[in-house]
Parts: sequence; C-alpha cells; structure tokens
Amino acid sequence: MATREPLDAEDRNAMPDSAFAFPRVRKEPLNDARHVRNALARFDQVRDVTDQERDEAFQRIKRAAAKFGVDMTEDSWRELGKPAKARRSSDKPRTQAPKKDLYAEAQRQKIPGRSTMTKDQLIEALRE
Repeated sequence: MATREPLDAEDRNAMPDSAFAFPRVRKEPLNDARHVRNALARFDQVRDVTDQERDEAFQRIKRAAAKFGVDMTEDSWRELGKPAKARRSSDKPRTQAPKKDLYAEAQRQKIPGRSTMTKDQLIEALRE
C-alpha cells in the first residue's frame, strides 16, 4: 500500500492479519512508515496479548521499520518508551537491575539454568 493519510475501516478490514503487528487481535497495522511509528508509540497500549505475542509483534515491527526506513534503537519491546540513557547497554553492569528483570532478560536470551541462579549469577551469565 502506498502512504495514505488515515486508514479507513474498509481498508483496514481488507488487510490480511499478517499486515498487523498483533495479528490475532488485528492491532497496529504496519502498512507504511507512519503506521510503524504509531505501532512503536502505542505498543504498550495493546491489551489481551501474551509476552510471546509481544515478542513476535516487536520482530514484525522491526522488519517493517527496516522496510519503510524507520529508525529503531530498541533491541527489545521492554525498552520501548524508556529514555535512551535509561536503556541498558551491553557494556554497563546490570547490578542495579531487579532480579526479576535480570531473569526476564536471561529468559529472552535462553540462558540455561537461569531458574536456579542467584542475582549475581544472572548478572555474570548476562555479561558472557
């Protein structure tokens, strides 16, 4: 679809599920750069979706952003809406992060044995 102003109901209804960041609930169309930016801005407002659906939606948004030339600096949907300086970089220690956040990142990275690790062990595993 070419860039158009508002996406009317008829156009939206004609779009396949795969054209949405969240296909099951048909939320956040990704048909042009404006809608990709909107999907990023409204990502956390989408309700009744699982974290797995959010992971998949974020990947769809990343692909659409590349296709339409939208700059993205986030590596995870959990970073959306946070100031750039508040985002973690790989060279900064994560010692001040809560254990639940460290565990979530370890889960995202599929680090084996994470469920039995202490906070210090999670920090070390994430540094590797």
